[in-house]
Amino acid sequence: MSGAITRGVLFVHSAPSALCPHVEWAAGGVLGLRLSLDWIEQPAAPGLYRTELSWQAPQGMGARLTSALRGWAHLRFEVTEEASAGVDGGRWSHTPELGIFHAVTDVHGNVMVPEDRIRAAMEIGHADPLLMQRELDLALGRAWDDELEPFRYAGDGAPVRWLHRVG
Repeated sequence: MSGAITRGVLFVHSAPSALCPHVEWAAGGVLGLRLSLDWIEQPAAPGLYRTELSWQAPQGMGARLTSALRGWAHLRFEVTEEASAGVDGGRWSHTPELGIFHAVTDVHGNVMVPEDRIRAAMEIGHADPLLMQRELDLALGRAWDDELEPFRYAGDGAPVRWLHRVG
């Protein structure tokens, strides 16, 4: 993989203990590294575990990590990828109930909603503001944020590991 180098974070918000080594194997396979992550109990979901992995690699790694983890139904995770020279960033969120949400992000991490998506929401909701709100909430990934928020707060202060992959 070539291209601009960027940074990102894999946040595993909740995973059953039996799945933890598989997550390490899958993420390590994508990054080209052998991983041994620090898993801690997830206070928001007793019996589940969480971890964070900060990485530096070529642009596109966020999508590759997400693809590697998407098949496990009992996993809640997010992947962020910072914008780099000439390339927008991204955020991928996954929950067992909702599946994957992807958003393009700017250099500050803000979700960017395409003009056509906003126009469609306005057209759908021109006579019903609640329909417009529903469409905009979908475009912003609100349902994913609502479901993941308790897991995010429960992870404050968790150890973070940095990995660098260049080339």
